Amino acid sequence: MAEKVVFHIDEDRSETLLMALGNIENFLAALSAETPAVVVVANGNAVKLLRSHDAESYQRRIATLVQAGVRFLVCHNALKKLGIRPEELLTECAVIPAGIVEVVRLQGMGYAYVKP
Repeated sequence: MAEKVVFHIDEDRSETLLMALGNIENFLAALSAETPAVVVVANGNAVKLLRSHDAESYQRRIATLVQAGVRFLVCHNALKKLGIRPEELLTECAVIPAGIVEVVRLQGMGYAYVKP
């Protein structure tokens, strides 16, 4: 059975997102013989980091991770609260209704929880 992990980011700090990206890259490299399930859930102020005009410096890394099967999920509730339209996000991101609900759901499905 492949490893499953959810990375949860909720702070508007690029250092946190960069740490998560590095953790994911290392995780995938260490398990190269397997196909792990990796999900990043962004809620709260972290959704600001995934706006296309704010994510230029790490957009390529995110695109590469998506090609490797990593999913980037962004909380609709946080977008609404912060006045960010889904169209403003990187195209690699999918909007979900509630980030915290998704984190709990994934943990219930056996995903390990990581908060960089």
